[in-house]
Amino acid sequence: MWTYKILLFLASLGSVFIISVSTGSDHIELSGRLPVQYNKGGHIMKYSQNGLPYHIGVSAEDIGRYVLLPGDPKRVKKIASHLDSARKVGDSREYETWTGMLDGEPVTVMSTGIGGPSAAIALEELSDLGAHTFIRVGTCGGIQPEVKSGDLVIATAAVRQDGTSREYAPLAWPATADFDVMSALHQAAPRAHLGVVQTKDSFYGQHDPDRMPVAGRLNGEWEAWKRLGVLGSEMECAALFTVAAYRKVRCGAVLLVMANQEREKTGLANPVVRDTEQAIEAAIRGMRMLLVRDREAAGLQETDRD
Repeated sequence: MWTYKILLFLASLGSVFIISVSTGSDHIELSGRLPVQYNKGGHIMKYSQNGLPYHIGVSAEDIGRYVLLPGDPKRVKKIASHLDSARKVGDSREYETWTGMLDGEPVTVMSTGIGGPSAAIALEELSDLGAHTFIRVGTCGGIQPEVKSGDLVIATAAVRQDGTSREYAPLAWPATADFDVMSALHQAAPRAHLGVVQTKDSFYGQHDPDRMPVAGRLNGEWEAWKRLGVLGSEMECAALFTVAAYRKVRCGAVLLVMANQEREKTGLANPVVRDTEQAIEAAIRGMRMLLVRDREAAGLQETDRD
């Protein structure tokens, strides 16, 4: 009698099953579901509890493969309201998580908090759970005079004036958005500005540089971004795009322009716009287009195999 033990690592389910199969009998035993340490990216998080990723605190069963990433936890429920049967599945640190259905596909909304470090953690741990497509839904400040309050910016790439991305790649590496995600967002919001954004670590380094000990450097770099045509300034894209490239997942971003300090300096109208609904709707439309494209591509692959 031969006995085979098959160890199935179901990464997308975050579980391990041990199945015993004996020839010469009808006996098949499912030994059970065991928690695993997530190490899809080659790392092992030793501090996890109950088999869950240490920071975000959700399981693979809780999330979809497609994820919307706002920064502010207070925006998560608003975004999730655009999904069917949305429910809250996690609330750990800055990471509030909801999952619902979009055109028959589970889609997750998770806040990342402010800045690259926490955004990178979210993308790392969600990737470990099997998520592969990410859209940052956030805000930015305009830099070019034509980028007005209330406009949308779709990031093609990000100036890496952050610290997090440097822990993943040398500065010569360009932090670029995934083309599929970017093109879907542009199709979803064709009137949006399309171009490079600046990612920074210090909010006040941008808004009040003259009081900083490195004022000369900050002002000089800001002038460079203006002359190079950078559209807006924000705090997460460079980290997300760089980590996504390393993890071989897709990431893009659509950003609401809240205000533009350069317009204010020259006496142009500069109201502050806080309603992110326009950016949310663009992200939802873009995600829908990605779902359609991915299903069509999967169908073509099945046809090729046949």
